[in-house]
Amino acid sequence: MEKEKPFGEVKKRRRLILVPCPYQGHINPMLHLATFLHQSGFSITIAHTFFNSLIPNRHPDFTFLRLNDRLSDDLVASSDLVSVLFAINDNCKASLEEAMATTVRDVACIIHDELMYFCEAVASCFGVRSLVVRTTSAAACISRLAIVQLQAEGRLPLLQVSMEEEVPNLHPLRFRDLPLSAISDISKMAQIILNMYTVTTSSAVIWNTIPFLEPSELTQIKTKFCNKIPIFPIAPIHKISPTSSSSSLLKEDSTCLSWLHKQPPNSVIYVSLGSIALLSNQELQEMAWGLANSNQPFLWVVRPGSVRGSDGLEFVLKEFQEKVGDRGCIVEWAPQNEVLGHRAVGGFWSHCGWNSTLESLSEGVPMLCRPYSGDQRVNSRYISCVWRVGLALEDHELKRKEVEMGIRKLMVEEEGRQMRETAMNFKRRIEDCLRKDGSSSCSLKELVDFIMSF
Repeated sequence: MEKEKPFGEVKKRRRLILVPCPYQGHINPMLHLATFLHQSGFSITIAHTFFNSLIPNRHPDFTFLRLNDRLSDDLVASSDLVSVLFAINDNCKASLEEAMATTVRDVACIIHDELMYFCEAVASCFGVRSLVVRTTSAAACISRLAIVQLQAEGRLPLLQVSMEEEVPNLHPLRFRDLPLSAISDISKMAQIILNMYTVTTSSAVIWNTIPFLEPSELTQIKTKFCNKIPIFPIAPIHKISPTSSSSSLLKEDSTCLSWLHKQPPNSVIYVSLGSIALLSNQELQEMAWGLANSNQPFLWVVRPGSVRGSDGLEFVLKEFQEKVGDRGCIVEWAPQNEVLGHRAVGGFWSHCGWNSTLESLSEGVPMLCRPYSGDQRVNSRYISCVWRVGLALEDHELKRKEVEMGIRKLMVEEEGRQMRETAMNFKRRIEDCLRKDGSSSCSLKELVDFIMSF
């Protein structure tokens, strides 16, 4: 039996090829979008790289196409994301062209992550429409384009400029908030920004954001950069197609949920720095002792491979069991949406990736911000200074006393209580956006109608 189609029946099932960027924060929103579009009547093919390869049997409604990325082990191990992305765009084009040559008659369009910009040329070559999916905030887009301008003016790298100085025309962002890579050099980063934002033949942009969150930023983008093609802001993508199929690249440990069940409401701080961020052993120890000394219950994700030169988790388990006892729960990876939606969780110590930011806002959970790289810095600034639903740990070196004070301020002091009230208001507004006549629901209907018109 066909699944219910929320926005009407597609007269003839048309095939859509969706191409995610092979990192967790990009895979998740693309697969949620794929699920929604399938429920709306389209056939879905997911074209994915060998690197961080998806598991097809987790998603039986889709067909899968593998793209030969030809990434060397040394390049992957370098953690130089920009160089990896250049290689993927250079190497995957031939695989997609080969697949398109045999399926083009059935394909309505290619929907690709902004970082998989090679897809636009392939779609154009075969006379097929292409749509771009942007998985970061509108503010991140504007600040990335500012990097290109600043680099052309010789103002980057940041040598003569105070990190605390505000970037011209980018209030409230300071130079330290620019979405620069922690590893890649500025010239390579500027080039990939140009590649991903030079929209020449794409028919539309699908954006994982909400107009009420970034009203002026979206207006600026529509006016300056996307005035000839439609923008569909459909966030939060993780709420448009709840699915039990896991797209996690790491195995989720659901035992932490039973531990959460035993904790008082709003008492637990959830700590997870995402799927890419790296820590030194010293930073891990400062985090650990700050958590221990705060006297707050905590659920801490220590991802395998996230600590340079160590597995990290062994150190934590040995040193902290006696100190924290049952007050702390440590896992390698957690089912984040379920955790953030749990009544016991009252705060989220986050790297401020855009998915995590939207997931936290959607559940009304205030944040303690410690960005690692890229757009996380922009998100952290907006969380703390624009939306006022979080606190930033901004010292270059993480210190346990500052960690302890930040946790207590967020979890038990008046400032944190006010942030929780503000975050709950964001949750209600997001729920309104997802209702029948809400902004996100309307954008989704318009998106389906737009693709059906091809």
